Amino acid sequence: MAKMKSGDFETNREHDELREIEVTLDFTPNALASILYRQGNTVILACVTKADGLPRWFPRDSNRGWVHAEYSLLPGSTDSRFRRERGGAKGRTQEIERLVARSLRGAIDLEQLGPLALTVDCDVLNADGGTRCASITAACIALRLAVRRLISSGECLPKDMRPSREELKNGWKAPHLTEEQKTTHENQVISNNVAAISVGLLGDEIYLDLDYILDSNADVDMNVVMTSNGEFVEVQGTGEESTYTRKQLDALLNMAEKGNAALHEMQTKVLSEAN
Repeated sequence: MAKMKSGDFETNREHDELREIEVTLDFTPNALASILYRQGNTVILACVTKADGLPRWFPRDSNRGWVHAEYSLLPGSTDSRFRRERGGAKGRTQEIERLVARSLRGAIDLEQLGPLALTVDCDVLNADGGTRCASITAACIALRLAVRRLISSGECLPKDMRPSREELKNGWKAPHLTEEQKTTHENQVISNNVAAISVGLLGDEIYLDLDYILDSNADVDMNVVMTSNGEFVEVQGTGEESTYTRKQLDALLNMAEKGNAALHEMQTKVLSEAN
């Protein structure tokens, strides 16, 4: 049990214990895929939609796709009303959107995806620390589920099965894929899942999965994004009120690896039950 700097708060979680996670699939039925993701008291709604075409800046007749992300704190997600960013995303929001998008593109093969443009919207319904990390973890589940459905509908096909322009003009019909072919192609498009977790240094102790109380009291906090094969996508580490040693950095990363491994197991279990 850790005493906080203010002396007013305590946490009953073990230092290496994730917050409780709950995932609801297809919370929003109009989206291609949607996930209501709860990690402790942080709640994210991640929705994937498919655009009618590729971004305008893409080369004509491109054979590769694109994944974009948007992130938003809803007005009632914080203890005081968060004002809507009606004039466009502000600095922090833009930074998180880019992080989420980079993380997803670190997991997906855009050539294997084919000429499809997907947007993953991450809306924070309730914020209690770790919203960017929870958004990445939830977005990956939603993205894989969306790709799975695009494969099943014949919209996302292996390269050698995609139609030419002439074939499309002549009434081309998507080929039928066996279940084995569908699974193989899904794993070509997204060979590894991606997840993210926060870790922090409070005094001499390292804590996993920082909620607001832990985050606001941390001497050092870090967000670590990793793929399920153990590679890093991004590490964001900051000494808030303290410096930290190489030994402490290694310990923080070791804790993050443990947390991300647990998240990847959770993602695999959730997706094994989804279609």
